[in-house]
Amino acid sequence: MLDGTPEFPPADPMPPDIAALRDSVEPVWIFAYGSLMWDPEIPRAEAEPALLRGYHRSFCLYSYDYRGTRTRPGLTLGLDRGGACRGIVLRLPPESLAEVIDGLWLREMTAPRVYDMRRLPVRTACGTRKPFAFTVRRDHPDYAGRLSSDETARIIAGAAGRRGACRDYLAGTLRHLEALGIADTPLQRLVARVEALAAASG
Repeated sequence: MLDGTPEFPPADPMPPDIAALRDSVEPVWIFAYGSLMWDPEIPRAEAEPALLRGYHRSFCLYSYDYRGTRTRPGLTLGLDRGGACRGIVLRLPPESLAEVIDGLWLREMTAPRVYDMRRLPVRTACGTRKPFAFTVRRDHPDYAGRLSSDETARIIAGAAGRRGACRDYLAGTLRHLEALGIADTPLQRLVARVEALAAASG
């Protein structure tokens, strides 16, 4: 957390090119596709709707703690290759840039690292921007791959972890996206599948 409360495990060491952003005089933008879009602990100087092509929002990462356990893992969102993703680009506040970058790295890059932080072009109403985005590493053991819709729904319906039920995480994600005016048809279908499984199991 950015207030100094220890909530995340130790992060991987920050590479020099990312550490250099802490002192950047140029604006630093981040592409947000999940909870970064609505997390009040992530300050932003500016926010714009954005379209990223070549990647999509997907429940493609196993969760063994926050939304599942080692014996019954859940799934969390990642930005995976293929398709397109509507999200938001956030310009980080220059007056607290170092602190915010450190907080983002600690939040996203927990060891062993599951994401790459890379620049990707996105389209906004103001034209093309090239923010940093956290994309999943397909060679990581936590990467679930391209599960079928039925398998994804089955895992989400039955998993719960330290931060609550996986199905609540899914429903909350869709609710926040809709509140931001972002339509995500695959997530809508996934919520319907999970609700059907829950109803069938009583």
